[in-house]
Amino acid sequence: MTLIRLLPLLLALLCMADPACAAHGPTIPGAEISAIWVIPFACMLLSIAIMPLALPHFWEHNFGKISVFWGLAFLVPCLIVYGFGTALYEFLHIIILDYIPFIVLLFALFTVAGGVRLTGSLVGTPVINTVILAVGTLLASWMGTTGAAMLLIRPLLRANAHRRYRVHSVVFFIFLVANIGGSLTPLGDPPLFLGFLKGVAFFWTMTHLFFKTLCLSLVLLGIYFVLDMILYKKEGSPVPPHDPEKEEEKLGLEGVINLVFLAGVVAAVLLSGMFNLGEWLSVYGVPVEGQNLLRDLCLLGIAGLSWKFTSRQCREKNGFSWAPIEEVAKLFFGIFLSMIPAIAILRAGTEGALGSLVKMVSTPSGEPVNAMYFWLTGALSSFLDNAPTYLVFFNTAGGDAQHLMTDMATTLIAISAGAVFMGANTYIGNAPNFMVRSIAENQGVKMPSFFGYMAWSVGILVPLFGLMTWIFFI
Repeated sequence: MTLIRLLPLLLALLCMADPACAAHGPTIPGAEISAIWVIPFACMLLSIAIMPLALPHFWEHNFGKISVFWGLAFLVPCLIVYGFGTALYEFLHIIILDYIPFIVLLFALFTVAGGVRLTGSLVGTPVINTVILAVGTLLASWMGTTGAAMLLIRPLLRANAHRRYRVHSVVFFIFLVANIGGSLTPLGDPPLFLGFLKGVAFFWTMTHLFFKTLCLSLVLLGIYFVLDMILYKKEGSPVPPHDPEKEEEKLGLEGVINLVFLAGVVAAVLLSGMFNLGEWLSVYGVPVEGQNLLRDLCLLGIAGLSWKFTSRQCREKNGFSWAPIEEVAKLFFGIFLSMIPAIAILRAGTEGALGSLVKMVSTPSGEPVNAMYFWLTGALSSFLDNAPTYLVFFNTAGGDAQHLMTDMATTLIAISAGAVFMGANTYIGNAPNFMVRSIAENQGVKMPSFFGYMAWSVGILVPLFGLMTWIFFI
């Protein structure tokens, strides 16, 4: 049963309750609920981490159902405790305002970028691989981490199809292209775009994060080059098998029209944040604003145009398949639903179950502790949606963009860097991470498990983040 067929069942389940039971208002009280409510979210993450290893066959055929189960594990108790009104509102709020725009954007970028094929015989040597990662890191701040990741992951995989060791290339691709590279403009990553909407100047992050991003990127590229060189030599410096068809092709791009469509996706997202068309309709109290509705319709239209104007042969040679976007859509349905109480607790600030953590960002005299802003924003962004996490600490620091850009510049830098950089810590820390993993596995790369990937990030990124803390935030 597909996820789309399950949605009416979820709504029907909610409708079994009496609307009069919603006595606590439309949302769950983040300041009152205990950490017990986060158990379904933790179980959802553990399922992603453990079941592909422990029960691979069962997981492969049932991960969509498991995702829905953990979403219901929050939604049903919410219905029982807080009533129909609250449960339905929370469900519609997260689906309409967060999940659907998230999937529509990923779907558009996945479809458009999947129509761009790098022709010719690009061979995955350490130099070529490092150049691909560097180019992706540069592009990420201008076309978004998701756009850059979707555009370049397939060329990287094809260039290394003959290599025995490929996992490290995908892992570093997630580090750099899917996360760290998006730290310089509001186009790069959703948290920075929210900051832009709150009044942070468009080029402020570039001015203040450029050196930090450059240093971190160069160090990671250096580590990657050395590691890839060692593995390349260990493999015997392999060359790809003879392929007359590829050798006859000149190095270039096929499906170039998709670059225009890609620019259209970026423009649609940017313009939706610059113009407020007001509320066009309301679904059970959940407002749907005009600019957001038009953006999503434009994105779907662009995806349709890409599909129409890109040859099937181009997509087939690109290894294009709908399986990765289907997997992401199913798993993030459960993730978005089950993380509702975690986000509510976080938004409650010092009044919520995580209040003791939130209090750690300030001294008793009220002075900001920038190192804690960096680590707490980053740690929570690694497992929760980094956009609301950014907003929570943005508001905790005062919420005044002009004041934060001047008198508290280091604090805003810490919040911005934590939200963007540490999205690389887990597969779910940023939108493209899981997509890149899914595409890689779909093309035959046996990627690490959830915890296996974290072993890479803890072993490589966390020490670098610690060094950054000592140099820039203490």
